Amino acid sequence: MVSVGIDLEEVGRIRRSLENPRFCARVFGAEEAAQLAGRGFPAQSAAACFCAKEAFGKALGTGVRGFSLREVQLLRRPSGQPYLHLSGRALELARERGLSFSVSVTHTREYAAVVVAAEQQG
Repeated sequence: MVSVGIDLEEVGRIRRSLENPRFCARVFGAEEAAQLAGRGFPAQSAAACFCAKEAFGKALGTGVRGFSLREVQLLRRPSGQPYLHLSGRALELARERGLSFSVSVTHTREYAAVVVAAEQQG
């Protein structure tokens, strides 16, 4: 492991933000939005997706600068296991640093939290 990023969000804050279509367009990637929509766009899951972007930036070491939030998508495998799907500049930064990422997600009705661990590849 090279570094760890963590983020905690209030679900209510994200619930209010979801009322603004510009927020959704700026934050969620297409596949991420589709997975959320397929589950009724639960605020807890949307908050976890937002947390993943923040935690990724911390594990990467840049914060949420140098890449678009939409380029970091928290997706789920058919088994339910979460993973990060990177594209664009987020993917380039990860490759430049030789990093792969593991993610752990949890939430309650009030809070969502995500931990991202960055690992050196090779």
